[in-house]
Amino acid sequence: MNFQEQAVRFCCHHDWLYGILHLPQQPVTRGVLIVVGGPQYRAGSHRQFVLLARYLAERGIPVMRFDCRGMGDSDGEIRTFEHVEEDLRGATDFFFSECPFLEDVVIWGLCDAASAALFYAHQDQRVSGLVLLNPWVRTEQGIARAYLKHYYLERLSEPAFWKKLLGGQFNLLASIRSLYEFGRSSVQSRKEAVVSEEKAGSSCDPAAPLPERMLDGLKYFQGKTLIITSGNDLTAREFLDLIDSSADWQETMRAKQAELFHMEGANHTFSTREWRDQVAELTGNRVLSW
Repeated sequence: MNFQEQAVRFCCHHDWLYGILHLPQQPVTRGVLIVVGGPQYRAGSHRQFVLLARYLAERGIPVMRFDCRGMGDSDGEIRTFEHVEEDLRGATDFFFSECPFLEDVVIWGLCDAASAALFYAHQDQRVSGLVLLNPWVRTEQGIARAYLKHYYLERLSEPAFWKKLLGGQFNLLASIRSLYEFGRSSVQSRKEAVVSEEKAGSSCDPAAPLPERMLDGLKYFQGKTLIITSGNDLTAREFLDLIDSSADWQETMRAKQAELFHMEGANHTFSTREWRDQVAELTGNRVLSW
C-alpha cells in the first residue's frame, strides 16, 4: 500500500468520536469525509466504506471515516441524521488539523447520511463537493407513491402474479384495500407537492417536510454535486419520483449542474463487487476532476 491507516479520535461536546484516517504518501489537497448513516458504523455494509477509502487513498486522496455520536465505537447519545451537524463539523475540523495540506473536502454519504451531508455542506465553505448515494427523502406520501408506481403496477405485468390470482393463492380483497390506501396517499402527496412549490423561494424552517429541507440544502450549496442512485431500491425510486414530480427540484438540479448517475441493476448498498467498484471509480474521478 502507498498509504497509511491510522486510528484516530476527536472530541465533540465532551464525547469522544472514533474513526480511521487514510493518508497517502503523496496526497492531493482535496480529501473525502465519509459520513455514516444509521444503523451502521464506519466499516459500512459489506465493508464498503473500508474498501472505498482504500481505493481513494491508493489514488492519492486522503480519506477519513468515523462514527457519529452514539454509533459504532463513539461515545454519546444516539441521534438521527437530522442532528449530526456538530459531528460533521467536528470531524471536518479534525481532518484539517491532521492534514494541514488540505484545501477542501468532499463529503460522501449513503441514504440518510447523504441527507445529513446535504443539510450540513452549505454551512461550511471548506466543503467543495458532495457525493450522495440514494438520498433519503422519505415521507408517508412519498413511499405510498413509490409503492403504487414501482410495486403494484409493475406486478400486473408479472406472470407469477396472474398465476397466483387464477390459482386462488392471492388475497384480492386485501390487495384492493391496500392499493386504495396507497392511491389515496399518493393523491394527497401530489396536492402537498403543488402547495410546496407555490411556497418555494424562502428558506425552509426545521419543521418543514424533509424533501423541502433537502432542496433548500442543495439550493444554498455552492460546490459540485454527484448523485448516484440504484435501480433496485425503493429509497432511490422515491428520490427519483420526487425529482420527476417537482419543477423546483428539476430547476435546482439544472441550476446547480448536479450530476445524476443511475445504476439500474444495483441494490441499496451496492453490495456486489461490480457495483461497489463502479461507485468507487465514479467517486475518485469526480474528486480528482472537480
